[in-house]
Amino acid sequence: MSTSSGLVQRQLDAYNRQDIEAFLECYTEDAVLGGLNGDITQAGVEEIRARHLELFAQFPENKATIVNEMDLGSTVILHEDVTRAPGGDQFQVAAIYTIRDDKIARVDFARGTA
Repeated sequence: MSTSSGLVQRQLDAYNRQDIEAFLECYTEDAVLGGLNGDITQAGVEEIRARHLELFAQFPENKATIVNEMDLGSTVILHEDVTRAPGGDQFQVAAIYTIRDDKIARVDFARGTA
């Protein structure tokens, strides 16, 4: 596993545990999240914190599993299957992680349906 893949896996594991501090340790202070070819939805680690605290509170059983992965060095692309709760909302997402200085600097999401 490369350094980039290991970083992305660590943040996904923290996401699944809903461990906000371990999750945010994987991101640069100026990291951004956005829709693929769309607008930035969160800019900076504090906006990412707020978004994920709300998500974790709303969906305490939320889990993402990797369906497929491409590691291109400074870019890691995951095809993820996300389940909000057992028997609940489920969807597919492509998450494109851009790595800078051994941290996640940007994530672009393309969401589909399960």
